[in-house]
Amino acid sequence: MTARIAVPLPKAYLLLNHGPTVLVSSTHGERRNVMAAAWSMPLDFSPPKVAVVIDKATLTRELVEASGEFVLNVPSRAQAAMTLAVGTSDGRKVDKFCMPGVEALAASLVSAPLIAGCLAWLECRVIPEPHIQKAYDLFLGEVVAAWADPEVFSNGRWHFPDAERRSIHYLAGGSFFATGEPFEV
Repeated sequence: MTARIAVPLPKAYLLLNHGPTVLVSSTHGERRNVMAAAWSMPLDFSPPKVAVVIDKATLTRELVEASGEFVLNVPSRAQAAMTLAVGTSDGRKVDKFCMPGVEALAASLVSAPLIAGCLAWLECRVIPEPHIQKAYDLFLGEVVAAWADPEVFSNGRWHFPDAERRSIHYLAGGSFFATGEPFEV
């Protein structure tokens, strides 16, 4: 099982503060899906809230609307090929959990699965805002549990041990960049 440590909810925003590409996992009934999303962000501290864009044409959108839950998973550079694959595949045509590198783990407070091997996980419950969901495909979520791999996040700080264990940022056309070296000013 992937190691993880609990992150205090008022500090959950730190898991997204550097703007990584995320994997949005969802489930409802017997159906589940995962998609890549480059547009997500923290919104508030207490209670912690996030925003993520989920296009109305996706299976993930259908599942999130039906369940009222989702997980934001923060993938690593080692997972870039898998991230691109789930981001460019249609969940209605292929079971993405049968794709290489996609392994589901049980979440603690929501039904949506965690994706194994990620750097961090934010379990979220949808904050209903029908207008922005319809008009902008924007979903707000309250973070109800947050986890991080202790090899890359502890004491409220990211510390990437090697190139493959860095978060990734989607540019376009299959291109990503990895988080660089931290520095203080």
